[in-house]
Amino acid sequence: MHTEAYIRHFTTQKPGLKNRSGWKYFTLFIFAMLVVLAFLLGNYLGTVKIGIPDIIRVIFNDDGSPERSIIWDIRLPRLIVAALVGINLALSGAILQGVMSNPLADPTIIGVSAGAGLAGIIILILFPQHQLMVPMAAFVGAMGAAVLIYILAWKGGIQPLRIILAGVAVAAFLGAGISALMVLFSDRVHGAILFMNGSLSARSWPDVFTILPYSVLGAVIAVFMAERLNILVLGDDTARSLGLNVEATRMGLTAVAALLAASAVSVVGLLGFVGLIIPHATRLLLGTNHRVLFPGAMLLGAAVVMLSDTFARTAFSPTEIPVGIVMAILGVPFFLYLLRR
Repeated sequence: MHTEAYIRHFTTQKPGLKNRSGWKYFTLFIFAMLVVLAFLLGNYLGTVKIGIPDIIRVIFNDDGSPERSIIWDIRLPRLIVAALVGINLALSGAILQGVMSNPLADPTIIGVSAGAGLAGIIILILFPQHQLMVPMAAFVGAMGAAVLIYILAWKGGIQPLRIILAGVAVAAFLGAGISALMVLFSDRVHGAILFMNGSLSARSWPDVFTILPYSVLGAVIAVFMAERLNILVLGDDTARSLGLNVEATRMGLTAVAALLAASAVSVVGLLGFVGLIIPHATRLLLGTNHRVLFPGAMLLGAAVVMLSDTFARTAFSPTEIPVGIVMAILGVPFFLYLLRR
């Protein structure tokens, strides 16, 4: 059987609505409309409400009005960062769930969050005068944790179970380091609270330009490798028989997932559940073909994080809560639902 036909045969589940092309395109269209709705709501809601026509006007016309300053300097960059973070974490989770054949896998499973968290906390607590270094430090910490886990998990190759076990061990060790720092320097933890809970407060255009290249690069590579992941989920033996280099593919995809998650954490902090619930929810609606799953997860991830951040920013105004708290409220029930299934 031709390789492409073989993949289509095994990645298509039993006949049903979500396996029809029309349904998939319709669902992707709904996800895209959710992104537009989240974008408009995020720009509309706030201490100063700005009408939809005015939003569109000030985005495309620099008229020097106060609304222009509110949109361009405050709300627009924050929404773009929220969308890119949602894209990165959702895509990272979708990749890891496919690579590890585990629907409960997410970026924390490879220690990215713990590595970024420890590096970020070290800067915020020990060197608070260098807070501008937090994104770079968190990125380096996240990638370092991923490399360490790969070294620990390597034994004549990489297996999903070994990656999970090594990730749990490294995450626990790094988490202990975070707790120790916060206990030893309890008088300095205020600045670290938002980072630990995932917050988009005061995000601006430099943050957009920090995460954007990684989002574009990771998305392009992920879409390019979607077909290989479709082969990989068939099982190692089947994948090898179809000519796939299993170890190189698994390592490459995990590195892409780590890159995406690390860039998101470096900008927003420890934002949980996005990489868990978004890919799984997308899979329930679109099926398991990663050529469709990846675009769906990116769109839904962007919409959910933007909507969650808008709620976190406006629900208890003038007090703003971290978006990570909102995602936890959404994510825990969904996680329990997955466990029940």
